[in-house]
Amino acid sequence: MRQVEDPLVLITGASAGIGRACALAFAAEGWSVAVGARRADRLETLRGELEAAGAPRVFHRVLDVTDRKSVAAFRNGLLETLGPPDCLVNNAGLARLVERLDEGEGEAWREMIETNLVGVLHMVRTFLPGMEERGRGHIVMIGSIAGRQAYAGGSVYCATKRALQSLCRALRLETLGKGIRVTSVDPGMVETEFSLVRFRGDETKASGVYEGFRPLEAEDVAACVLFAATRPPHVNLDEILVMPTAQADPWHLHREESMR
Repeated sequence: MRQVEDPLVLITGASAGIGRACALAFAAEGWSVAVGARRADRLETLRGELEAAGAPRVFHRVLDVTDRKSVAAFRNGLLETLGPPDCLVNNAGLARLVERLDEGEGEAWREMIETNLVGVLHMVRTFLPGMEERGRGHIVMIGSIAGRQAYAGGSVYCATKRALQSLCRALRLETLGKGIRVTSVDPGMVETEFSLVRFRGDETKASGVYEGFRPLEAEDVAACVLFAATRPPHVNLDEILVMPTAQADPWHLHREESMR
């Protein structure tokens, strides 16, 4: 159900994985779509795919959520062409390396904190005031099971995703009565470029993460995001935890020898 005619969704980190899948899912439902990411070539390709999928209007521009100037330039371009977004999907994020805290050098920590948390703060600070003025809007965070249950070697990544949970809950309180919806969609293991990024391009390590079981696909998570965004205006899905059937928590997976 739509709150407005020709609704507009803004998705960060949209050049691949969950972000791209979300963009295509919303386009197929007839939403106008604004997409931002750091890889310009992929955004250009995605633009054509979104138009073919059914998006009435498409805006694409390079976006680095950690850079306030980049966020401001994206906002200005979007407002000049399509107008303000009705739904903001904060998808841009990453994990970097698997390391113990007492062995970390700090470079990976800063990259994860700046992207996964500070980047989200930049985006919410930029677009939430307009939503409050209009008396409607939806902010969606792509969280993780890691924000609910931490695991060894992923302490900083887990901490950033845990912080998003607190941010969502605070936003629900701060925007109460203003027509704003806030949702956290927290997936388990999803086979995207996530592990390839984490292991700095090591394809062997990345593929090994998903051996022996069927993980979620990006489209599975996108379906959850779209479902939350298309509920009636009086319905807010605060949290969605979506897991592969073969995964119970960050540590317990059922791997089959026949799939290795």
